[in-house]
This record gives sequence, structure tokens and C-alpha cells, in this order.
Amino acid sequence: MTSLHLPTVGFIGLGLMGAPMATNLQRAGYPLVVNDLRREAARVHCDAGAVWAETPCALAAQCDVVFTCLPGLAVIESVVLGPQGVLAGMRPGNALFEMSTSTPELVQRLHAACSERGAHFLDAPVSGGPAGAARAQLAIWVGGVAAAYRRFEPVLRAMGDSPVHVGAAGSGLVTKLVHNCISQATQAAIVEGFVLGVKAGADPLALWKAVRQGAIGRRRTFDGLVDEILPAQFDTPNAVLPIMYKDLLVATGLARNLGVPMRFANLALADLQEAVNRGWSARDGRCVALLPQERAGVRIQVDPAAIREVLLEDPPAGGSESA
Repeated sequence: MTSLHLPTVGFIGLGLMGAPMATNLQRAGYPLVVNDLRREAARVHCDAGAVWAETPCALAAQCDVVFTCLPGLAVIESVVLGPQGVLAGMRPGNALFEMSTSTPELVQRLHAACSERGAHFLDAPVSGGPAGAARAQLAIWVGGVAAAYRRFEPVLRAMGDSPVHVGAAGSGLVTKLVHNCISQATQAAIVEGFVLGVKAGADPLALWKAVRQGAIGRRRTFDGLVDEILPAQFDTPNAVLPIMYKDLLVATGLARNLGVPMRFANLALADLQEAVNRGWSARDGRCVALLPQERAGVRIQVDPAAIREVLLEDPPAGGSESA
């Protein structure tokens, strides 16, 4: 496809993430219009053929689709809704993909404002960091009208190898927030466990090398949901609850003897203890996942056939999940 048939793309926010994303759009051949608070940030893009727009409004007026990658809520609001903002220049049928981490309230405001103008707003936060942006290896989680996503999916694929339409407006942001919560909690739990190992006398390098070959080390982080938690199948156990409980009881006991605080491990132990007290000892140990569902008033149960379809499209890493 020649550039005459490609949509004109606008990009606002040429920082650590935005600059390489805009560069990848140019490499893919998209006509590019750029804007940033600092004109100097756009120099490399303009030298490569991009058009500079003095305001977000002027940029939007020239483009079929606009991407914003901005540092904060006030900036997002100003760039999109301000007197010279994107919305003032958008034409009906065009789309705005906001790629920052926003808030649910602001996403809904922007969605409503774009809808009133006959345009599409899609929240599209990313994950992968500046290095991933440079390599065009980003997850891009998109919430908004599916038809608008499909229309501009090739543009998204110029910036990231894993764009996904998650659902209605706001769904992309929710996905990013869930990912970040899990990421930080998992990192904290890993560090906590390593501190225990080193305190108990293990060499950090040898310990890291060894645990990489354990059950969770061989499997992608979220693949641990597949066997029991997503399909809600806990009654044919791979690892029975009492064994999991015993193992964590021993670990936290060692930590107490060594004077190592184990906040995350003790929270996990409390759930295992509650599950034992519920009489679930014959079930798979991952039945503890039912407890937060109960507290939140939700029930997770996915058709195993639908899970298999996802795994066929994106196969899991090898290895067993048994403890």
C-alpha cells in the first residue's frame, strides 16, 4: 500500500515513549503530523519528513487519527479539551487514541466529549517501556468502539506487536491498572522471597538460577490462571491444599526464626489457612482464588474451550505448574 492510501496520523507527546513510537510510524510509511510542548523534541521527526503543527487543534484538523502520549492528567485534559485542543480540530468519524495511564473518570469525560462531536475516543495505554517502544514491541490495550479499533489496528501494529481490543471505553485503562497492580505485588513477593533465601545463606546468583527452573519460573506469569482459576475447576487437584499450606507454613516459620518480615507470604498463608478452615483440603490449593472473588462479590468461570482458543493463538511457555 502506498502512502497515498495510508491514513494521516497525528502524534502528540514526543517524550521517552512517544518519540520512538512516532519514529516507528514514520518507518512504516505513515504520513505524520507532530506536536509537543517543546518544538525541539520534534526536530528528528520533522527532519525525517513529519509536519509540525503549532497546536493540538491544528494537528487534529490535518489527521485521520490522533495519538497522544502525555505525562499527567492535567496535560491530557488540556491537550484534548482545551481551547486549542485536539477535540476542537477533530472531524466526525475520526479517532483519538489516548495512550497515557489516565483515570476512569477522565476516560469517560473524554469519551463523552468525542462522542458529542461524532468522533471516536479510545483509551489505549501501553506496556513495554522505552526499550519496547524503540523495538515496536509494546502491548497496547484498547477500549472503545470495535470498528474504530479495527480501522486503525494496522497503525497500532506499527508501534506495538501486541495490540488488543479489550472492550468498551475504559477497558484499556482497566487492563493497564490490573497489570500494574499485579506487576508490583508480584515483584514485591519475589523480592521478599529472595531476601529470605539470602538471609538463610543462599547465594543470590545460584538461587536465581535455580528458581528459574521451578514451577512458576518455567511458565509465563498469567498462564498460572489457566488450569484451575479461569475455568473454576478446583476439585481435581494438581497440588492439594494441605501441601501448599504446609510448605508456606514452613517458609514463614523459617522467616520468623531469622527475623525476616514476610508481609506478602503471611497474607498468602492467611488465605490458605482460611481455605483449610472452610473444609477445602481435598481441593486444589488454588481454590484460595475463590476467597477474593467472594469478598468482591464476583464469580470467575470461563468456558475451557474459549481458553483453548486463546492458547492456540498465543501458546503458553513450557513447564509444569505443579508446586
